[in-house]
Amino acid sequence: MEKIFDNTQIAFSLKSDTELDRAYFLFKMIDSEPLVRIGTAVTNFALKAHLPVEGLIRASVFDHFCGGVSEDDCLPVMEKMYTKKVCSVLDYSVEGKEEEAQFDAALTKTLKIIDFAKDKASIPFAVFKPTGFGRFALYEKVGNKEALTESEQTEWNRVVARYEEVCQKAFENDVPLLIDGEESWMQDAADDLALTMMKKYNKQKPIVFNTLQLYRWDRLDYLKKIHQEATAEGFYIGMKLVRGAYMEKENKRAEEMGYPTPICASKQASDDNYDATVSYMIDNIDRMAIFAGTHNELSSYKLMELMKTKGIAPNDQRIWFGQLYGMSDNISFNLAANGYNVAKYLPFGPVRDVMPYLIRRAEENTSVAGQTSRELMLIKKERERRKIQD
Repeated sequence: MEKIFDNTQIAFSLKSDTELDRAYFLFKMIDSEPLVRIGTAVTNFALKAHLPVEGLIRASVFDHFCGGVSEDDCLPVMEKMYTKKVCSVLDYSVEGKEEEAQFDAALTKTLKIIDFAKDKASIPFAVFKPTGFGRFALYEKVGNKEALTESEQTEWNRVVARYEEVCQKAFENDVPLLIDGEESWMQDAADDLALTMMKKYNKQKPIVFNTLQLYRWDRLDYLKKIHQEATAEGFYIGMKLVRGAYMEKENKRAEEMGYPTPICASKQASDDNYDATVSYMIDNIDRMAIFAGTHNELSSYKLMELMKTKGIAPNDQRIWFGQLYGMSDNISFNLAANGYNVAKYLPFGPVRDVMPYLIRRAEENTSVAGQTSRELMLIKKERERRKIQD
């Protein structure tokens, strides 16, 4: 397979010299764990004290990793990326809300995004997070098959109704819908709900997509189990495949509570699990659709190779590659330049409300070996290329 991800001219074609310098500065900061810790503490303090820092945040970290404060605010970013055939998944990235009014607001926002997306080729998917539609502890209790109080049952019925409303809307407007994955101890309830929606709305093709976090060693077995159900009951499976975002939290909780960790024993085991799941889905692509959410070059090459071996066209709508906005442009833009389907997750929302997401992203980047140094190396290479060209 030809190595395409080192082409920095294509990767950073949309970035001005100033934007490239900002990216270099940000990843230099993220590369230092002490700086991330200090920056997080200072930012949290400034926001809680209502200091006027939103302009500074917006001009630096926010604008690099987010599309804007609203859907309309994101339009210039989306249109610019789409000139290079890189699509967008509008991701309302307000986290940690726990009240009914906020869950209803998240539903309204997701329904609006489906309307926004239905006539735009540049927005091929909508997305929501399970805890955007209901309380974490409630998912946990339902997943553990614990008895609910009358008020909790009423509350859970509202969660189910939100799923139903948004999946119905996605189905009616023919907009595939990604449901994000979260912590393992609440995921069973979310998985069951997603599967119920798949069975109802994926009769003709995949509309509802769940997420498999493949740093969990049990996820391929889960996929095989629901594949049997899909074959027997006549529905399609849509899956977003990621490695996962909560590893340290998962391992810590397993240790504290004395149960076996759901996380693979090593990075290599996670990589093998991811690639094996991709391979399984490609082998069964007549019944499945894949959104391969990965910043891993090797996994991306392996999927490209599998597609070539199976005679699957790069632009086959059943297979999408996805990366986060502000990261791995060398993968996204080079894939798109070679005819593959690519969509960037484009976070948006009020600056203050999106900060928990941005802080989590910075902490994840610090803990993922090699990710930040790879970004820095590519940015440095492109800066040097431009100097020589000038």
